[in-house]
Amino acid sequence: MVDVPAQAANVARNLRYRGADAFRELASLVAYSLRSTTEPDPVLDADWDALVVLDACRADLFAEVAAAGHHEFLPAETESRTSPASSSVEWLQSVFGGASDAALGEIAYVTGNPYSASKVDHDRFHAVEEVWRYAWDDDLGTIPPRPVTDAAVRTGRETDADRLVVHYMQPHFPSVVDREQRSAGVELAAFGDDEMSVWDDLRFGRRSEADVWSAYRANLECVLEDLALLFENLDAERVAVTADHGNAFGERHVYGHPGGVDLPVLREVPWFETTATDTGSHDPDAADRDDTGDTDVEARLEDLGYRT
Repeated sequence: MVDVPAQAANVARNLRYRGADAFRELASLVAYSLRSTTEPDPVLDADWDALVVLDACRADLFAEVAAAGHHEFLPAETESRTSPASSSVEWLQSVFGGASDAALGEIAYVTGNPYSASKVDHDRFHAVEEVWRYAWDDDLGTIPPRPVTDAAVRTGRETDADRLVVHYMQPHFPSVVDREQRSAGVELAAFGDDEMSVWDDLRFGRRSEADVWSAYRANLECVLEDLALLFENLDAERVAVTADHGNAFGERHVYGHPGGVDLPVLREVPWFETTATDTGSHDPDAADRDDTGDTDVEARLEDLGYRT
């Protein structure tokens, strides 16, 4: 269910700039929450040895990039599936929260998403590697792909888990590629409370949809380069690539990825299957695993536009 009080507060904040469109957004959020009937496709029950999760990746964005043919490991046409969630919190709760101890006990979870601090029961997993704790980039306002790739390669080589889940933060904003297109990032201590400025920029017409889409695509291109490296340094017969949720660019007056909203652009995610073979071509850097405190976790959630 969508957080109606929080969204109503957004209406009050946006009313001056958007007029009736602010009410239309709230009405859509409530309507697509109350009438949710979409059945999700299985995630943990699907047949894979390694699952790569791209944060906030729309199925049509993934298909667009695949069709361009710039990434050799991607086919020209890709599939899509229905996510159980329209936000990261919901995805973690739905996929992991409802799983059996036996299912989670087989999984090593490598993640760049700070919600693992509060939404993931570490004791139920074979292993949990919270890469964001030691590899967050405050200048970027997020965690770039490479530290997550390095951690995934190390985990694949060093642990005996039956299954591996690798959760990248891209293509989620802010941009990690183009400083001219980069929306204001945040420090880890601010992650989660404030809405991403990129969506307000789009709401209020400060940036065009084409401009934001270009930055969104550039983020996906960036993380796909790391996936190519990962697949050459990981042994997994069955690899699946998907996303936790999508993003709304004003469809039905909705922006970003609010939780509890059964909107197709939020629930339809890519699904691509491949294989991976460890050629030993990449030697990941040793990780500096100095953890941060709880305050920093909340700040990093704010950085990515979540509310804690």
